[in-house]
Amino acid sequence: MTWQPIVTGTDASSEGALAVTTAWTVAQATGAPCRILHVAREPAHPALGSRPAEDRERIHRQILDEARATVVDALREHVPAAAIAQLEVHLGNPAWVLARAVEETKAGLLVLGGKHHAALVRWFGGSTVHHAVRTIDVPILVAAPTDAMFPRILVATDLSDAARPTLEAALRFAGSFGSHVKVLHIVEPLPSVPDIGIELDEREHLRLAEEGTQALLSDIDPEHAVQVDVRAGAPARAIAEEAATWEANLVVVGSHGKGWVDRVLLGSTTERLLNRLPSPVLVIPIRASDET
Repeated sequence: MTWQPIVTGTDASSEGALAVTTAWTVAQATGAPCRILHVAREPAHPALGSRPAEDRERIHRQILDEARATVVDALREHVPAAAIAQLEVHLGNPAWVLARAVEETKAGLLVLGGKHHAALVRWFGGSTVHHAVRTIDVPILVAAPTDAMFPRILVATDLSDAARPTLEAALRFAGSFGSHVKVLHIVEPLPSVPDIGIELDEREHLRLAEEGTQALLSDIDPEHAVQVDVRAGAPARAIAEEAATWEANLVVVGSHGKGWVDRVLLGSTTERLLNRLPSPVLVIPIRASDET
């Protein structure tokens, strides 16, 4: 099974080049077509709308030509020529164009390089990545510099409705690259509940979490051995620390299993990880059809 097809957004920044390089590598490994887009903003000068149609068309063409030349020049030293040949340059609102391209292409994966606050970040008036995670229901790979293409994949999961689709996507991705996979389940400390006469056993809580994780993996039946690590801690911090210690080349997380309105709200573990992790991150959205 492949990520059919792949869409990536780029610009003249180093993050834009990294997004294209990553998307192109994944496309070559999985046999998926790759659509590469740059979107130039239309000038907002009020007088432009009053000009004759041929003048507006000429100005738009000039903007597109200049944008293409700038982006190609920035990508040339970092991106294969075959990928640059696929570059599409559009005019409009970058956020809308990218979202429309994902829908029209029926993309299976969106690759972005906006982990740092470069030009891509301005696409959505804030963080490109955060906006996309909240509003676009396809897996999103957030590119970041890595020594090798995904030999070690860390999957951060729990036992919610998000667990199965997150694990399945991670194992499918790992199968394309022959990656070693570690599944990390962070169990948040049990709350203190005084005066109710119930003693909460932390060790039993961890044991049940590990049994549940192993049962989920057995149900999915991965083709290769998967390492499982269940521990207590604060999820975002523990995942970031393990990604650094284990030297993960990719961290796979699920969006937090809520509806679209809930995902617009800030504060999820996924969004904290996007801010914290230096490694590439693959975010698997949990659509309404996946939820109970």
